[in-house]
Amino acid sequence: MEPLLTAPTRLVMLIALCGVLWTLESIIPLYRFRYSRFRHAMPNVALTAMLVITNLSLSFSSAYLAGFSVRNGIGLFPLLDLPSWTQLFFGVLALDLFAYFAHVLLHKSWLGWQFHRVHHSENAVDVTTAFRQHPGESVWRIFWQLAAIVVFGIPLWIVVVYLIFSGLNAELEHANIRLDSRLDRFLRLFVVTPNMHKVHHSRDQRETDSNYSNIFSIWDRFFGTYTSSIDFRSLNYGLDGFDVKQRQTLGGLLKMPFVN
Repeated sequence: MEPLLTAPTRLVMLIALCGVLWTLESIIPLYRFRYSRFRHAMPNVALTAMLVITNLSLSFSSAYLAGFSVRNGIGLFPLLDLPSWTQLFFGVLALDLFAYFAHVLLHKSWLGWQFHRVHHSENAVDVTTAFRQHPGESVWRIFWQLAAIVVFGIPLWIVVVYLIFSGLNAELEHANIRLDSRLDRFLRLFVVTPNMHKVHHSRDQRETDSNYSNIFSIWDRFFGTYTSSIDFRSLNYGLDGFDVKQRQTLGGLLKMPFVN
């Protein structure tokens, strides 16, 4: 299992899936955007690189807290003395639940939204939008990941497994691909699908403030933040007032949390 969990291998997996989805976006697009795909992708790719650097720079904190919690019996899992497979199941669920909380608070708090609107200002959502994230938001999400590790006593290997699936699903749910509605309805009983997540990128705030889940769709259903359907003919991505070209450059996106 160890080779699969190394950072370079995980990065290769994300790049490979991105390449596949980038190709599918040309073959079965949900929307045919009028833009240069490469020019549009450049700021998002730069933010993705910053996200990778931020996560690698702070990865020691996850490793330290996970090791400290396991060694000292801190958290719910050590108290229950769960077998490895049970820890994996509930550990992934716990991390995903805390990711849901982190996401909701990015929308509901003023400071969180200042950073998170970098992601939502995207007016042409595609696979490169998946990691269009300000470094400040990355730090916030890592904080909630650390909180889950301590509360539940989650071993590092489970954190890595979760991050693999989280990253891959992030690319899939943002991809500009057309998905069969019947398949989508079945899949979203369990996981967040591309169609389900596209609602969250709507310019209509009532729709934006829904479908916060990261991997498992259960959280939106449980907490009453689930929107079941969307009319893709009328769906409009982005945020009002953020469409001008200057705000969509890398510099504009990095400055966005600090200006009105």
